[in-house]
Amino acid sequence: MRTSIATVSLSGSLTEKLTAAARAGFDGVEIFENDLLASPLTPEEIRARCADLGLSIDLYQPMRDIEAVPEDEFARNLRRARHKFDLMRRLGTDTVLVCSSVSPRAVDDDALAAEQLSRLADLARDCGVRVAYEALAWGRHVSTYDHAWHIVESAGHPALGTCLDSFHILSRGSDPKGIEDIPGEKIFFLQLADAPLLAMDVLQWSRHHRCFPGQGGFDVAGLVRHVLRTGYDGPLSLEVFNDVFRQAEAGPTAVDARRSLLVLQETVGRAVPPEPVVPTGVAFAELVTPDAEPLTALLGALGFARTARHRGKPVALWEQGEARILVNTGPAVRRDGTQLAAIGLESPDPAAAARRAEALLAPVLPRRRAPEDAPLDAVAAPDGTELFFCATGRPGLPDWRADFEDTAPAPAPAGVRGIDHLALTQRWHHFDEAALFHHGVLGLHAQESVDVADPYGLLRSRAVTNADGSVRIALTVGAAPTDDTVHAQHIALATGDVVASARRFREAGGSLLPVPANYYDDLAARFEFADGELETYRDLGILYDRDAHGVFRHCYTRTVGRVFFELVQRDDGYRGYGAPNAPVRLAAQHAARALTGG
Repeated sequence: MRTSIATVSLSGSLTEKLTAAARAGFDGVEIFENDLLASPLTPEEIRARCADLGLSIDLYQPMRDIEAVPEDEFARNLRRARHKFDLMRRLGTDTVLVCSSVSPRAVDDDALAAEQLSRLADLARDCGVRVAYEALAWGRHVSTYDHAWHIVESAGHPALGTCLDSFHILSRGSDPKGIEDIPGEKIFFLQLADAPLLAMDVLQWSRHHRCFPGQGGFDVAGLVRHVLRTGYDGPLSLEVFNDVFRQAEAGPTAVDARRSLLVLQETVGRAVPPEPVVPTGVAFAELVTPDAEPLTALLGALGFARTARHRGKPVALWEQGEARILVNTGPAVRRDGTQLAAIGLESPDPAAAARRAEALLAPVLPRRRAPEDAPLDAVAAPDGTELFFCATGRPGLPDWRADFEDTAPAPAPAGVRGIDHLALTQRWHHFDEAALFHHGVLGLHAQESVDVADPYGLLRSRAVTNADGSVRIALTVGAAPTDDTVHAQHIALATGDVVASARRFREAGGSLLPVPANYYDDLAARFEFADGELETYRDLGILYDRDAHGVFRHCYTRTVGRVFFELVQRDDGYRGYGAPNAPVRLAAQHAARALTGG
């Protein structure tokens, strides 16, 4: 299906928005009136610019407060419409969006609304224009799609149809099944937006919190299925009002937008990209650092050993159990010190995983490698993390470990079994994009977003996982673009006995994050523990949580650069990440940073 995007969904000047939409692969755009009014280009120049970019102008919008008004006001509205229809002719577009009136002068009279919209459609037809009438969720008298359709149907004018908007329909809790009663040829346009499920004024919800399909809580795909059953053959168009998107760079936002429509079309059966290839495990986590000594000392205390080095690059492999950490001391610029730069994901079919990623607009990363190096495919996640598709130890497939020369045998088991999960901090304007990326491109299931109290605001977190939990990634973001309190990334290491692992780490010279005594006083009030158990947790800085499935015990190392490690013990099928303990951990990290001046 053809895809389109409203210029209001992107940041920048109209020219910048059009360029971003074209580069992302959209077929057309909706020109939002404010963007046109602020542009130095004439309508003819905008038309030519769109043609040069391969974009059609699918809609001009909006015209407001037209119908069900006193005759003198409607006469003024027709005059206004005549000017707009002439403008549309100059732009080269033939469909205008008319929103249901919010004017205090509008009256609750469907017959009058139908009669005046019919007269508007007469004028539109004479100018070669179609009128798409849309119910605003906060319309004064018309606020539901079925009410708007009733008025259109009553008017019975060939140049008058309806525009369906997923936000206006789903935010009111309307049943979209009734859409199937509308003839497809009378649905002149379809606008799509998702949104988080919020309890707030619908106008403010609409103006500030819409997002792209798949990033919120609405069943946008279900609505689109109902629309397609009518025979609608127009574009899928995005109209997203979002404060974050309007401040973020237009190019990446447009790519995120187009990806959302590709995933949506796949969901509703109207596109067939390569099948998702869900990763089955974590092959490695790669840390880049300008100073390896603090990091390798930390890894050594955790029980890791340096087992191999890359043949041609300054990269060392550290192993313990199934956990593999690459330490890269190459010359890449690292302003923030040690950080998590890449993740190797075990894949049943690395080549197919790369094809899927490329089809969904993930940037494929060129890789500098020697002729004998393993040909690994890699793409960039929204936060810049490199994702490698790996087949560790799989006969007949390239193995990244073949690029390394052994330097020492793997260490005897010291408690760490593997990587339990990874936590990646996102730029403030990439959080929703990251969730859609990991779901759409990698096939991971996105869990509900949660807010965690931080000493300086709120931290948002959303986990993405595969079915058996062998891949878990927690995506986190701060509350504002200036938030510098959540920049740390972390690697959680799975253990069978976190108490033993924590003691071993401390005895090896490691320093665990201290936890306030008040936390343990609260634990004693909330849970019952065996004799001495809580005292052990207090001594080692171990935090504790339970969910409906099991128990979670975890503790943290100090931060090196932007990275810290977590030792975790999951028992009896615990599914979470210790979110109730996150405020305590964040406060303790702030306190530790203040003491060290970091």
